[in-house]
Amino acid sequence: MSLSTGEESRMREEVLLADRDGVLEVTINRPEQRNAMTKAVAEAIAAAMDQLESSDHLRCAILTGAGGSFCAGMDLKGFLRGELPVDARGGFGGICTWTPRKPIIAAVDGPALAGGFELALACDLIVANQNARFGIPEVKRGLVAAGGGLVQLPRLLPRALAMELALTGDPIGAERALELGLINRMTDGPAIDAARELAQRIVANGPLAVGASKAIVRDSWLWEVDRLNQHQRAHVEPVFRSEDATEGARAFAEKRAPVWKGR
Repeated sequence: MSLSTGEESRMREEVLLADRDGVLEVTINRPEQRNAMTKAVAEAIAAAMDQLESSDHLRCAILTGAGGSFCAGMDLKGFLRGELPVDARGGFGGICTWTPRKPIIAAVDGPALAGGFELALACDLIVANQNARFGIPEVKRGLVAAGGGLVQLPRLLPRALAMELALTGDPIGAERALELGLINRMTDGPAIDAARELAQRIVANGPLAVGASKAIVRDSWLWEVDRLNQHQRAHVEPVFRSEDATEGARAFAEKRAPVWKGR
């Protein structure tokens, strides 16, 4: 599906897409169910990520939810029917096991619970309204946070705090999440507004450099210590050889804004 600037369209009706100034806004549109995740929505989000990856015009994505909620996790009614809200490649919500090279910002209003929290953690940055809540309450329903929460939280928090969130299932508010470094911004207005401002700061930068930087930050914890430079070089060298690198240096010398080509 191709999107023109400013155009908004439905993908499988429950996911809305909008292209705004090079930023792909993806909105889960199930407000009556607090945007609980279904298989159809997961596959639609994964397809939107393919759109982001393949379009030279799109530089960044914002993932949010309609109606004052981000995502309340797995749709339990669907689960009782035997449905799992996963995409074959992207996992839960379409992005928990794969994301595009370009950055994704989660704009969180209201609850981001269970798989909703895992969905936000799968994004690269999180902006939240002050009334947002985060947690993995699966144990309260006899389930396990299998969408990445139990893996990601011990890497982001001290072990004791990650264990408390996992074993009690109790949520934390946006202010506490900010204190712990789990989110980037807290706002008293709609999270989407702050996310758009952050997205434009990213879009202003060289797209190749942004993609390489995301890849290094996200993947470097997997690299062997004695091969760190080798792994990083594979991402860095193509950027330094690119037209954008030359343009960035020239624009700085000429005291003007760079014109990125993504090559």
